[in-house]
Amino acid sequence: MSTLKTKTTQTVKQDDKIIAPPLKLRDALVMSVLTLLVLLMAFGSKGYSVMSFQGATSWFAIPDLTLPAAATSWGLGIAAALFTAYAWKITLDRKPVAGWILGLVALFFVLSFLVWTVAGKTESVMPVVSLLVGGLTLAVPLIFGSLSGVICERSGVINIAIEGQLLFGAFMGCAVASIAGNAYVGLLGSLFAGALVGVLLALFTIKFRTDHIIVGVVLNMLVLGLTSFLFSTVLKQHPEWNAPMPLGKIPLPLLKDIPVIGPVFFNQSILVYLAYLAVIGLQFAIFNTRWGLRTRACGEHPKAADTVGIKVNKLRWMNVIAASALAGLGGAFFTLGQSLAFAKDMTAGNGFIALAAMILGRWNPRGALGAALLFGFATNLASVMQSVGSPLPAEFMLMLPYAVTVLAVAGFVGAVRAPAAEGKPYPA
Repeated sequence: MSTLKTKTTQTVKQDDKIIAPPLKLRDALVMSVLTLLVLLMAFGSKGYSVMSFQGATSWFAIPDLTLPAAATSWGLGIAAALFTAYAWKITLDRKPVAGWILGLVALFFVLSFLVWTVAGKTESVMPVVSLLVGGLTLAVPLIFGSLSGVICERSGVINIAIEGQLLFGAFMGCAVASIAGNAYVGLLGSLFAGALVGVLLALFTIKFRTDHIIVGVVLNMLVLGLTSFLFSTVLKQHPEWNAPMPLGKIPLPLLKDIPVIGPVFFNQSILVYLAYLAVIGLQFAIFNTRWGLRTRACGEHPKAADTVGIKVNKLRWMNVIAASALAGLGGAFFTLGQSLAFAKDMTAGNGFIALAAMILGRWNPRGALGAALLFGFATNLASVMQSVGSPLPAEFMLMLPYAVTVLAVAGFVGAVRAPAAEGKPYPA
């Protein structure tokens, strides 16, 4: 048998036969579908579309941008078609499509969708700044929840209980803040609530080696039942313990007035700034510190980690509790972050969307951030489209964030590999 030789064209010659790499059509097909949708919206676009930049900066007023809907949509459609054709050429040459190409076509689709939504409606404008601000705000619990999942699964523990951690964090955050009369004290209550759920998760998965999926589902049901019972009894009898306690925004001087970017990123509550720090800190810690190396070792090959002196189960315990506390902090968004009193099941499945964001982000904090922002933007877009009178049915608007979650995970994740030892107990 002749030796294997890899050529620059990524083909392999073995026994005088040329073996080409497999043809991967997924990205090109997704881009084709997006391009087709853009062209269809171009056919249905009439009149003008008005984009409002109200609140973009306090330094000067940015006038509304009036665009010819059809011409703009056709321009975006032609650009998307050109990039899609280039992607097909790359695909047929059996080369991978660069992520930025797919991202550009997706951006063209979103822009075309916004133009089409308000096309020909002189009484409706697309509020660009509030759309972006709301998208980032709604992504906060997803960011914290997905980061919790990243830490747990990198350690080898599957965290299906993110929904319960968010819900209990919302409950305790509101109750503690109301009793203490301080929203910032409520954040500590949210941290404690998430950590408490994490203790139960670690106890049953690490100590008793119970199936991780079953434990997560049971914990979600436990927290849902417990918070519903306490809401119907304790909080109903003591409404002063369930008062809205707003965190309030903390505008950063100068930065908050950068046009468009400032009000989106630098005029937010402390929860948003903590989310920034959490993503940056974990991205560095997981891939550049001794703790991160040990955590990844416990999730990939715990036996090898044990042989070099790492106490696998101890590290898993610590990581699961810390990660759960992080998810509990994300739960504070639903009450303290939105200035709302606690209500039954108010997290509404965001924990499972956070789990999808973790998978879409490939167990990477930076990727999880991008996925969470995508889902947050989709959720806020559904609300904005209802307010501007979208031609789509209201039922479609309600399902939009969940549909985006399913399509993103099914269409863009592909063959990703989870940590090899996740869900597998390790002997004490």
